[in-house]
Amino acid sequence: MVDRQREIERKYASDESGLPDLTGVAGVEAVIDKGVALLDATYYDTADQRLAASSITLRRRTGGSDAGWHLKFPVAPGVRDELRAPLSDSLPDDLAGLVRSRVRGAELVPVVRLRSARDMSDLVDGEGRLLAEVSVDAVRAERLTGGDGEAQWTEIEVELGDGIDPVFLDTVERRLRKAGVRPSASASKLARALSETAPKARKGTGKKSTAKKSTAKKSTAKSAPASRKPPVTAADHILTYLRAQRDAIVELDPAVRQDVEDSVHSMRVATRRMRGTFRSYGKVLDRAATDPVGEELKWLAGELGVDRDREVLTERLTAALADVPDTLVSGPVGARLGRWADENHGGSRGRLIGVLDSPRYLALLDTLDALIADPPLREAAGKKPGKVIAEAVRKELGKVSWLVEEALESASGSERDLAVHEARKRAKRARYAAEAATLALGSPAKSLATSMKSLQTLLGDHQDSVMTRKTLCELSAVAHTAGESAFTYGLLYGREERRAAAVEAQLPGFWAGIRDGAAAL
Repeated sequence: MVDRQREIERKYASDESGLPDLTGVAGVEAVIDKGVALLDATYYDTADQRLAASSITLRRRTGGSDAGWHLKFPVAPGVRDELRAPLSDSLPDDLAGLVRSRVRGAELVPVVRLRSARDMSDLVDGEGRLLAEVSVDAVRAERLTGGDGEAQWTEIEVELGDGIDPVFLDTVERRLRKAGVRPSASASKLARALSETAPKARKGTGKKSTAKKSTAKKSTAKSAPASRKPPVTAADHILTYLRAQRDAIVELDPAVRQDVEDSVHSMRVATRRMRGTFRSYGKVLDRAATDPVGEELKWLAGELGVDRDREVLTERLTAALADVPDTLVSGPVGARLGRWADENHGGSRGRLIGVLDSPRYLALLDTLDALIADPPLREAAGKKPGKVIAEAVRKELGKVSWLVEEALESASGSERDLAVHEARKRAKRARYAAEAATLALGSPAKSLATSMKSLQTLLGDHQDSVMTRKTLCELSAVAHTAGESAFTYGLLYGREERRAAAVEAQLPGFWAGIRDGAAAL
C-alpha cells in the first residue's frame, strides 16, 4: 500500500549554534520540543545516477515516525510529492514501477547512507494547529557506490504543516535570516552527499579518503547543469521540441501508473507530437529512420487511448443527460450509462500498467534517447531554420486547407463525418509543426499553433458527436433488449445531430479567419 503526500519545505545551512529562537514569529503561539530522533536512510539509484539526474530520491529509512520506503518526485523548488510504502527488505513493486521509465533495465543499488540525529520542534498557533515542523539535522553521509569517503554537516529543515499557506515559510525565513541563517546551497541531503563524496583526483597512494568535512564548511554541492545552448540550425530547433516531448513521456509515466487526472491524455499528446514532428520535418530528419519509431509511438498512443476515449464519451454523455429535464428521462438511463463507463475499466488499467512494464515500451524509450542523442540528419538539417521550418509549416497548412475545403464540399452524413475527421487530424499535425517552429519563426508560428488548436477543438466537437451518436445507438439497443424505454437515447441522439450541424455551419467562416491570419507565414 502506497501513501502519497505533498511535501513543502525549505533547507538552511547551520552550524553548532542550533536553531534560532522562533517564538516571536508571527502566528506562532508556541515552539514545542519534540525530542531527538535517530534516522538511518540508505538511498538507491542506478550506477549512473539516473534518478539523481532527475532530482528523484528513493530511500529505505529506519527510525522516526515514518520508517519505510520513501520515493520523492520534484514538483517545484522546495515542493515534492512523496510516496511511502511500509518497511520491507526489498523495494516494493509499486514503487519500483514508478521509477521504471528512468531505471529501465538497470539495477538499483545503494549509493549513499545518511545517518542523522534530528532535533525536532513543532511551530503551533493559538489553537494548537501545526504550522510547520522545524528540525536541526546533524548528518553523516557515507558513500556506498560510485564514490568514496564520508561527509558531515548540520542543516535546518522547515516543513510546512498540512493545509497551511506557504507564505508562512517566508515569515519563518525572515526570522532565520535575521539570525544569520542562510538557505542551503543544496536542494537535498542526497544532492549534497553525492557532491561531497564524489570521486576526486588525488596524488600519492590512491587510498580512499575518510576525512570528515567541517560542519561549518559551506556546501560544495554542484550547481545546476548549464542550460543547453540556444538552437541555431533547423535541426537544433526540431530536436529541442522532440527532446521536450521525450522528457514529457518519461516524466508522465509515474502519473499514468497512479491514474493521476489528465496524465494519460498528456502522455498520449506527447507521443502524437513526436510522431507528427517526424512526419512534418522529413527534410530535417530522415524518415527512413524515424518512420519505424513513429509506428511504435502510434502503438503507444493507441494503448493509452483505450481508457481515454471512453472517458471523453462518458463526460459528454453525463453532461448531456444532466441537461435533460427529469420528465424526459425514461428508464434507468443514468445507471446504464454508469455501468457502460465502468465496463472493463479495471481490466484496461491493469493492461495499461502491463504496457508500461513491457519490453516493447522500455525499448521505445531507449530508442527515443538514442535518436535524440544521434539524430538521422538530412542535408537541410544544418541550414538556417527560417526557410526550412517555414516551408514545412506552410506545407502542413496547405494540406489542412485542402481537407477543410473537401469537408465543406462533401455530402452531409457519413461522407462529411469522415472528411471532417481527416481535417481534424491534419489540423492537429499542423499545430504540432507550428509549435516546433515557434522559437524559430516567432509570433506567426505561435499564432498559427493557437489557430490550429482552435480548429482542432471545433472539429473535435464534431467527431465527439459522431462517436457519441454511435454509442447512443449501442446503448439504446441494449436498453431495448432489456425491455427498457429507448426514448431518452433518441432525444440525446437528436441533440447530438444538432451540435454537429452547428459545427458544420460555423466551419466556413471559422476557416476563412484562420486562412487570412496565416498569411504572415
